[in-house]
Amino acid sequence: MFKLARFTALGLLLGLLPAYAENFSLDSTHTSVMYSLDHLGFSISRGVFREVQGQLSIDEKAPEEARLEVRINAASIDAFDAGRSNAVRGGNFLETDRFPEMKFVSTKVERSGESTAKITGDLTLHGVTHPVTLNATLQKKGKHPITGAQRIGFAASGVIKRSDFKIMGFLPMVGDDVTITVDVEFGAS
Repeated sequence: MFKLARFTALGLLLGLLPAYAENFSLDSTHTSVMYSLDHLGFSISRGVFREVQGQLSIDEKAPEEARLEVRINAASIDAFDAGRSNAVRGGNFLETDRFPEMKFVSTKVERSGESTAKITGDLTLHGVTHPVTLNATLQKKGKHPITGAQRIGFAASGVIKRSDFKIMGFLPMVGDDVTITVDVEFGAS
């Protein structure tokens, strides 16, 4: 027993034992997935998706091994106006009756700084899957001050072309470049 304890301690010190990932579930009440794009050159049109789910597996000693999957109910779009929300759900844009879910699954994580990373993954939107890279910043990891449960939060952003996903309504008058902004909090699962 003593030899095993010594080996385990030595292995930990030398980093020889495998890292252990923590698993987290997305806290939808403290998460927002937003978009913005040019509207006819006059303004920036924005919206937020209200129904988001996801899982994260991450080891802080090996963040490049992290795995992330996020699912979004496309019909949960809120474009801050009932008419515009319905238009975004409709045939010129998301076609949520045909494509009810969007999904992002990470394929690669590259550290870009002390608390930053580039997260590349497959985004499935409008029935089309394309690789997308998000620039992410770790906001905080630690115990929730009220519940004591382990939490982790990130901010991330990136740009996609809606034409890559066959969303062609009103191009080029309405912008092709869509900025995605994500603020996400996960709780230990």
